[in-house]
Amino acid sequence: MFSGLSIPASALTAETLRMDVIAQNLANIDTTVTPQGGPYRRQFVVLAARPAGADGVGQGVEVAAVLPDPSPFKVVYDPGNPLANAQGDVLYPNVHLATEMVDLIAASRAYAANATVFNAVKSEAVKALSIGA
Repeated sequence: MFSGLSIPASALTAETLRMDVIAQNLANIDTTVTPQGGPYRRQFVVLAARPAGADGVGQGVEVAAVLPDPSPFKVVYDPGNPLANAQGDVLYPNVHLATEMVDLIAASRAYAANATVFNAVKSEAVKALSIGA
């Protein structure tokens, strides 16, 4: 009976991680030097469907990977910056505020939708349990 709760619960977990990664990207939007060297590289979450169960019904979603965004860094001409190269250019993270905000809205809406599904399934389970009472 509770398998119906595991599907939206898996999505809630995945969307929470997705929002955490977006928050990390936003927190590092101006980080030009990381412990690995160079500017911060934007991360993104890859979600995948869990394999179907014996009954052929999907089992929810899982985080397949958190990957670095391969897009190029922003190059800003700032010859007075101590991090500037010989041409006066400084590399900044490949994090774009608009992209992160759109991703954040999508993740929060997906989270809210799955929370609604979770609560509906839970409510129906409670009603089913009270039938014999």
